[in-house]
Amino acid sequence: MYYRPPGVEKSLSGGTRQGLLIIFAKGGESKLAFTKKHKEKLVVDYTEWIKSSQAMYLASYSGVTMKAVDGLRAKAREGGSEVHVVKNTLFSIAMKNAGMELGPDLMEGSTLIGFALQDPPSLAKVFADFTKGSETVKIKGGFLGTQVLTPSEVKAMADLPPLPVMRARLLGTILAPASQLVRTLVEPARSLAAVLQAYSDKSAAPAAN
Repeated sequence: MYYRPPGVEKSLSGGTRQGLLIIFAKGGESKLAFTKKHKEKLVVDYTEWIKSSQAMYLASYSGVTMKAVDGLRAKAREGGSEVHVVKNTLFSIAMKNAGMELGPDLMEGSTLIGFALQDPPSLAKVFADFTKGSETVKIKGGFLGTQVLTPSEVKAMADLPPLPVMRARLLGTILAPASQLVRTLVEPARSLAAVLQAYSDKSAAPAAN
């Protein structure tokens, strides 16, 4: 019978955190390491998440309960993002497969990664709130596309407005000069039409008499 202890995260491909399944049998319990096939599947999963993300944020999670991690995941998913605990060595391989470099300092200790699939500022805020005031949970850094972000830059991302608001502001900035240009082009035509109309009215007046 397989037993997954409380606090052990099940991965998308059916594995468990730390790469262990515990089997109870006669004589006690024994631990089985990840199989080669399962490790390969995890690398494929990680690579897909990396390629699908607009941004990624990395944090340590030492001393954090799974309940807290589940709460973090729920908030991230509200913004269309995903959060996963990763195995450092396998994630490093996935990063190379995706054509990205990963500094060794980002993979020290336990690693929790947020994958911003839709709204990078929203996920950055979720991570900033999650790590605020904690002595053990720290933002390690991140990526915006292929650009490496420092912890302070990730926190700066959190101060940006949500993506829909940014799009609206950008659209307003783009449209404002365009509308002014249209008015500039239209006003002379209106003035010319008014002059022609006045001249026509003036010419028509003697004929009426």
